Amino acid sequence: MDRIKRLSMQAIDRYGAKFTSDFSENKKILEQISIIRSKGLKNEIAGYITKFIKREKSSKELPTEEEVEVESEELVDEAEESIAEDMAETPDEIEIVEEPIKESS
Repeated sequence: MDRIKRLSMQAIDRYGAKFTSDFSENKKILEQISIIRSKGLKNEIAGYITKFIKREKSSKELPTEEEVEVESEELVDEAEESIAEDMAETPDEIEIVEEPIKESS
């Protein structure tokens, strides 16, 4: 596995802009830029590059801690306001009315 990671990182360092998150495209790019005779090794390297690119893209899309804190504070404020409104509409005393139970014969 270390060999695959090392070779993949070398390819990404040199030709990083060419690689995408599509496995088959990365495999074709590897055929163009390198001489790898083993089909299995080529597939493993292309797979690792694809996985690395996808992970890199998803980590860029994640919000920062500050953004998450701001959003959670806003949600808490909205929830508190909603609860306060519900409490204002709810009467303090509830009137219980007993109705006679109808017996079916």
